[in-house]
Amino acid sequence: MFTNTDINFEALKRKAYNGRWATLEDGIIPLTAADPDFRMSEEIEKGIIEYIKDGYLSYGPFSGIPEFKKSVAKHFNVEKKGSFTPDNVLAVNSAAQGMFLIAKYVLQPGDEAIIFDPVDFLFKKTVDAVGGTIRLCPVDSKTGDIDFERLVSLISPKTKLISICNPHNPVGRVYSKEVLKKISEIAAAHDLWVMSDEIWSDIVYDNIEFNTYSSVSEEAKRKSFTVFGFSKSFGIAGLRIGAVLCNDQELLDDFTEKSNFNSTIEGVSTLSQIAASVAIEKAKPWFKDFLTHLQHNRDLAYAMLNNSGILAPNHPEATFVIFPKIQNGLSSDAFAQHVLQEGKVAIVPGSERWFGKGAEGHVRICFSTSHEILKEGLHRIINSF
Repeated sequence: MFTNTDINFEALKRKAYNGRWATLEDGIIPLTAADPDFRMSEEIEKGIIEYIKDGYLSYGPFSGIPEFKKSVAKHFNVEKKGSFTPDNVLAVNSAAQGMFLIAKYVLQPGDEAIIFDPVDFLFKKTVDAVGGTIRLCPVDSKTGDIDFERLVSLISPKTKLISICNPHNPVGRVYSKEVLKKISEIAAAHDLWVMSDEIWSDIVYDNIEFNTYSSVSEEAKRKSFTVFGFSKSFGIAGLRIGAVLCNDQELLDDFTEKSNFNSTIEGVSTLSQIAASVAIEKAKPWFKDFLTHLQHNRDLAYAMLNNSGILAPNHPEATFVIFPKIQNGLSSDAFAQHVLQEGKVAIVPGSERWFGKGAEGHVRICFSTSHEILKEGLHRIINSF
């Protein structure tokens, strides 16, 4: 499994958008958007087919079908130290939508939100979309370490939200229980909301322990939302399925009401929810093999880049992206453009647009592909200079 022969390149060229195979000229290797090159597991495919066999695709409960809510709660409780009930889960049409809805619920125009720098662009985009003001808290671009003194200094009377990315994209850091508890203490002391994006929380290497944010303390359960999705772990981005979790049922009920998930204005495809439920309940053996493959790819990418003299890599504890520092003096955009033109490899520049000011001087390389494609892509990058 997970070799070149397991990749349907013709299907990718028809279907893999978002800066990937379907959007690039032939001959270019995309190591860009964080989306696997491999097909979804057969269990998910069979689950979708089985669900539609009777010919009915009727309305489901607006907040999510029982199978979905139950499987997500169980997944967090068993794998991530959570304490959620099925009612604590709201189905949303992607982790990204969940982030937007939380920002909309928590922030009024002019309210401030603290986000990490660097971090995935969606954190900034969702705050901007609701009229909030961004305050950037630096994290180490190699280790993901948080500057807690700076974090506290950023808090003002206008601050309403701290948004965390755990595991961190693009650095790949898994934040420990102790770090998360410190964030919860700071948030509680200043009566702030916390949003924890945990879409990468399945893809953790070296048996590192993962703790969902709300599990680390009683303070963490207060005024906090957790975001989750299925596009990374199970390769079903096109089904647009995610979840918002919250231990405070009254809070989640109010959030559900104000986000319009109490009528046909909102609500998620039942087919997508079935696919996600099947992924959790039946596709974990497939996922474990996928995770093993990804860890081998991480090790390959680290070794090749570490010896390149071109890029100095970090060592991701999680995710399937690596975030090396440019060694030859080029800007992030110039480096990515050079690699595209001379090496025929597409990568994501560490520019402010994608990850914030703290990302400059880096590039992000996705390694959720075959060993063969990754090796060829990295060779091209290194040999293009």
